[in-house]
This record gives sequence, structure tokens and C-alpha cells, in this order.
Amino acid sequence: MASDRRGLQPRKQPRQIRAELTRQRILDAAAHVFAEYGYAAGTTNRIAERARVSIGSLYQYYPNKDAILVELLIRHLDEGMAAIDAAQPDLDGLRTQSVGSIMRSYVRSVIESHRDDPQLLRVMMEQGPRAPELLERVAQNERRSIAYAHRLLRSHPEVRVADVDVAARLVVSTVETVVHRVMAGPGDVDRARFEDELVTMLTRYLTGGPAASAP
Repeated sequence: MASDRRGLQPRKQPRQIRAELTRQRILDAAAHVFAEYGYAAGTTNRIAERARVSIGSLYQYYPNKDAILVELLIRHLDEGMAAIDAAQPDLDGLRTQSVGSIMRSYVRSVIESHRDDPQLLRVMMEQGPRAPELLERVAQNERRSIAYAHRLLRSHPEVRVADVDVAARLVVSTVETVVHRVMAGPGDVDRARFEDELVTMLTRYLTGGPAASAP
């Protein structure tokens, strides 16, 4: 897949509401097209037709479909991070909750951010360009999540791990990787059961005790 950084950058940064709405319409159309046809058959012509814009208008915003997919990936990452942030109250509030309930809130927010269209998620995971700005966004989000987890685990009275730094990295990487793989994998998954099992695994690792029951 193309990796030229210039070819993965949007051509036009909207400055007016109308232009921004057009860009969002192109992105939404691309998400539907990639999910329906796959990446190879998800052509810019199909995207333009679905977005109800001319192919020339599409190219004013994006030079190719690789650039569109990069933008979709960044949007996915930003929305996922925002959902996780919204699910996490301040640290003082979290310390009064059980580790199991904290892990459930975290796992649930990550699952929710991946539930809309598994087919699109597969396309993004398997065929997304490795653009520098995308890799940096992934690393930035991971650093934020690990730092937050480290501060929480270091002071939570139920945590019984030997190395908080390693534990924070394990929790974040496990949730992100496992949820990505399971939600984008073949076949349907019982999300409630998946959530329960992942929460149980993390809670027992962190505390050595049973997981909190589902609310």
C-alpha cells in the first residue's frame, strides 16, 4: 500500500461549515463503502457516488482512498479516546470504586467504540496505511492511557501487582489488542460474555480476587 506521506495527507482543510460538512459526508460514505465492498473494490468513484459529490470535488479534499482511510483511522482513534476519557472520573473518585468495576467501565467503553461495523474495523486494521501521523496518534493515545492506568494502579488499595509500571502497560495493551482482534474477527461474538471474561481476567490479575459482578 502507498506510504508516501504527501499522498496520505488531506488536500483541503475545510474552513467553512459547508466545506466541513462535505468532508464529513465523504468520510461517512467511505466508511459505508469500505464496509460493504472491502478496500480493493471501495473505489473513490463509489465513495463519491455514495457521498453525492462529484469525483472532482472528492479529489479536492483527498488525493486518494489511502488518505481517506487514514482520516477514518484517526477519527476512530480520537472517538475511542474521547469515549474512554468520558468513562473515567477523576482519580480520587476511582479509588473509591472496586478494581473490577473500574475495569468493567474501561473494557465496556473500548468495546462500544468498536461495535458499529466489524467489517470496516477489519479493513482499517488489515489494510490501513502506516502513515507517520497515524502511528504518532496511536502512540500518543497509548502513552496517555498507560500514564493514567499507572497513576490509578499505584494508589488503588486493591491492587496487588509487583510492578505497577508493567501492569499498566499490560492492562492497556491487552484491552486494546484483544478487543480489536475479537471485534474484528470472523463470526459474531456475545459482547456481554466477552466483556465479563475480559473483566474477570484483568481483575484477577490485578487483585488476585474475583471480578465484580455486572451491574
